Amino acid sequence: MDIFLALLGFVFIILGIIGSFLPILPGPLTGWFGLLILHMTSVIEMNWVFLGITLGVAILIWLVDYIIPAMGTKKFGGSKYGIYGTTIGLIIGLFFLGPLGIVIGPFAGAFIGEMMYDNKDSNRALKAAFGAFVGFLFSTGLKFMVSLIFTGLYISKFWDHKSLFF
Repeated sequence: MDIFLALLGFVFIILGIIGSFLPILPGPLTGWFGLLILHMTSVIEMNWVFLGITLGVAILIWLVDYIIPAMGTKKFGGSKYGIYGTTIGLIIGLFFLGPLGIVIGPFAGAFIGEMMYDNKDSNRALKAAFGAFVGFLFSTGLKFMVSLIFTGLYISKFWDHKSLFF
């Protein structure tokens, strides 16, 4: 059962990394569940301080993820249409362009969203789209970095106790 839980926890860690790029999955929170599942094994003792701190970080990143793109868009003069366009563009870009869509989709989506809001000023829309894109990249990078840290913590905990699993 412990090996199954360790494997399931690792699946959640990998989903956390993937969730750093996809807005459908909350990356760090999903990765945190991987850490929780690992601590549910009989091999690794439950460390509530460790789990509490990592949960706090995951929740903070989850909340900040909604604020950073909006701040980037607002800082560059954008509207909520640019923010919505960023998310929609990411999803559409990912399905049609694959990994390249992660970069092109949010920018194009924010630009189209801003043009729908104010179709007279393409320079303003371009500037707002750039702000949304920068905010998106920053928040994605932050989520990815935390997910990688959670992966490192998972591997470290597992490696320290690997002889007890097998």
